Amino acid sequence: MSGAERIPVAILGAGGYIGQHFARLLADHPYFAPEVLAAGERSEGRRLADLWQLADAPPAELADRVLRALGPGELARAGVALAFSALPSGTAGPVETELVRRGVSVFSNAADHRLDARVPLLVPEVNGDHLGLLARPRGGRGLLVTNANCSTTGLVLALAPVAELLRPKVVHVATYQALSGAGYPGVPSLAITDNVVPFIREEEEKLARETARILGTRRGPRVVPLSTPVLSHCARVATREGHLEAVTIEALHRPRRSELEAAWRAFDPLGGLDLPTAPRPPVELRREPDRPQPLRDRWAGTPARARGMAVVVGRIRWEPPYLRFFTLSHNAVRGGAGGSVLNAELALARGYLDRHGRPGHAE
Repeated sequence: MSGAERIPVAILGAGGYIGQHFARLLADHPYFAPEVLAAGERSEGRRLADLWQLADAPPAELADRVLRALGPGELARAGVALAFSALPSGTAGPVETELVRRGVSVFSNAADHRLDARVPLLVPEVNGDHLGLLARPRGGRGLLVTNANCSTTGLVLALAPVAELLRPKVVHVATYQALSGAGYPGVPSLAITDNVVPFIREEEEKLARETARILGTRRGPRVVPLSTPVLSHCARVATREGHLEAVTIEALHRPRRSELEAAWRAFDPLGGLDLPTAPRPPVELRREPDRPQPLRDRWAGTPARARGMAVVVGRIRWEPPYLRFFTLSHNAVRGGAGGSVLNAELALARGYLDRHGRPGHAE
């Protein structure tokens, strides 16, 4: 697909933290062209550059773009085939539903539709076959695909390569989640300075439900969730970006440690597809005793377009039946905007979208 044939897309919630990551990733994307930057009334009429919060400068081609407050009807008439949604949960649900009804396909970062029976909750390297949940659209309807919670994404990418070898009996995880996971302005400074907050509303419940769904088995139009318990503690810590997770697996099988490390290194389910945002490899191993660290490892991922899309696994300890390790992922990239962009790339590669961004004829 040449630059002239890029699919016109909208970014919903473009003025927010995840919306700006969408803008960064899509500005020069080979398949998708951000034509509409949509936002709420508070941001309407302002330039993207005036709202920019990321460390890197806004993309030159989008910096002066003015944000517009558009309802689903206006978006559907704006000439876009796809929308990438960075809308907040609670607000996103009805907007996304109406866009799909009007024929705009939505790739969402919001939680509202993640557990809907016919909506794929997708981490492409882990459960790409769950795209088969999509019912064939009728009457010009669009598609709806969601990405997972940011902490869930890092966990399932670390678990998937070794799950068959271990056959987990139970998974324990403690998360150390960055401030940016709370959005902007997020956690008040006086609540987090010199502090750790051992509670993030609904996070532990999301982690358990979403992990079970993503690692579950698709059987026709439904997913049979994984029955392995996922027991979690979730805390907010004073790092800017990057969710660190301490994982303990009680395993039924006892493979050699070398087999586990080889499984992580060989894990590359998307290797046969040329997806621009897919990291190669998706899992990076670190042997240092003090890695991964958010400050040093959150931007893991190659090639350059996939920076922040790899998860990093380190401090591996295998004392059968217990496997312990840390994993780190960039919450706003792999667990946010980048995850949704990769979902759309996979849908396009597998024929669920045609070259104009309309629903295709896969399956």
